Amino acid sequence: MKRIAIMGCSGSGKSTLARKLGERLGLPVHHLDALYWQPGWVEGDYVTFAPQVQQILAGESWIVDGGYSKADPEELRYTRVDALILFDRSHWLCLWRVIKRVVMHHGRTRPDMGEGCPEKVDWGFLRYIWNYRRNAWPHILERAARHQTPVVFVRNDPDVDELVAELTSLASAQTSRANP
Repeated sequence: MKRIAIMGCSGSGKSTLARKLGERLGLPVHHLDALYWQPGWVEGDYVTFAPQVQQILAGESWIVDGGYSKADPEELRYTRVDALILFDRSHWLCLWRVIKRVVMHHGRTRPDMGEGCPEKVDWGFLRYIWNYRRNAWPHILERAARHQTPVVFVRNDPDVDELVAELTSLASAQTSRANP
């Protein structure tokens, strides 16, 4: 498994899983929020951002954390990915985790966020989280179905642990076969 896309609502655990898998599998991790957001929470320019995403997705191995479907007009994420991991968490849990994250990282920028974007929350962001499943899922699932992309649903923490163990084991087996 060399190309993994991780998608889901803010606060669902995408970045944490991406970091874990990157460490365990030795794959480069790309947090799209860190590429998109400019200092002071200024939205990025898709004219600049989309080619960066396309270059990552054209690479031989990667873990991509985040959505930003407008940055992937050719839908490379769905055609080149070995697995699309889609977090299916309750919006209550995601809201709780985002609020907890704001408290824990108050005034600081997380490593998976754009430089100069200290942790914050506003009503628009909370509405985005509340409506994520209704607004984003149909598009993600439609694209995955159209491209026959393998989707792995993560619904809880045991699913995360099981997935990390399974992918780590798979990578170890592949390495053993490659280096007898």
